[in-house]
Amino acid sequence: MTRVYLIRHGETEWNLARRYQGHSDVLLSEKGREQARLLVRRLAGEKIDRVFASDLSRAIETARAIAEGHNTALILEPRFRECNFGAWEGMTFTEIEKAYPEEIKTWHTAPGRLQLPGGESFAIVQCRAYEAMMELVKKHEGEGIAIVAHGGTIRTLLCAILEVDLDRAWQFRQENTALNIIEFYEGKGIIERINDVTHLIPGAFPDGKSWVE
Repeated sequence: MTRVYLIRHGETEWNLARRYQGHSDVLLSEKGREQARLLVRRLAGEKIDRVFASDLSRAIETARAIAEGHNTALILEPRFRECNFGAWEGMTFTEIEKAYPEEIKTWHTAPGRLQLPGGESFAIVQCRAYEAMMELVKKHEGEGIAIVAHGGTIRTLLCAILEVDLDRAWQFRQENTALNIIEFYEGKGIIERINDVTHLIPGAFPDGKSWVE
C-alpha cells in the first residue's frame, strides 16, 4: 500500500482576485504562507517519507514547508503543474466571461470537452499528472508521499482515480491547502479524505497531537 497526500498550494494574490494563474509563476500571499504553516502542523503526526511538487513557486513554497517538517528533500515534478490556460492566463473570471462567452459556458458545464484557447485541455493535464502520480505510487510502495499541486490538476486526478468523466471535475471542491488522502492497493486508489481544510479552523488542531489517531 502506498499512501498519497495530495495537496493544493496555499493562497496567492491571484486566487484572491479570482485571476487565472495556470503556468504563471505567482508567489504565495502572506495568508497562503500561514495556511502552509497550519498544514504542516496538521501533517506532523503523519508518516510522510517523500515530498513532491509542481515546479511553480506557489506549490514549491507550500511543499518546502512540508518537506522541512518531515526532514526530507523536496523533489520537483513539472507534470504536476496547473493547466496551461493560454490566452486566459492573468485574466479574471469577469474578463473571461466578457471576452470568451461561449467558451466559458462550456468550461463551466463541460470542462472535459474544452481545449483552452492557446492552452491545454483537462484531458492533457490529467494524462501527464496521472502518469506522474502512478509512477511514484509504484516506485515508492509502502511509503507515504506528499504531492503538492494545483486545484485544476487535483480535480483531474480525482476524476482519474474514481474513473469518472472529466466533465464532473467541478464537483470536487479544492480550497487552498486542501488535503486529499488516497491509499493505493495494486494500482487502485481508495479515497480517505477530499478537500480536508480542518487545519484552517481556529483552535481545531491541538498542538502536538495527530489529527488522525
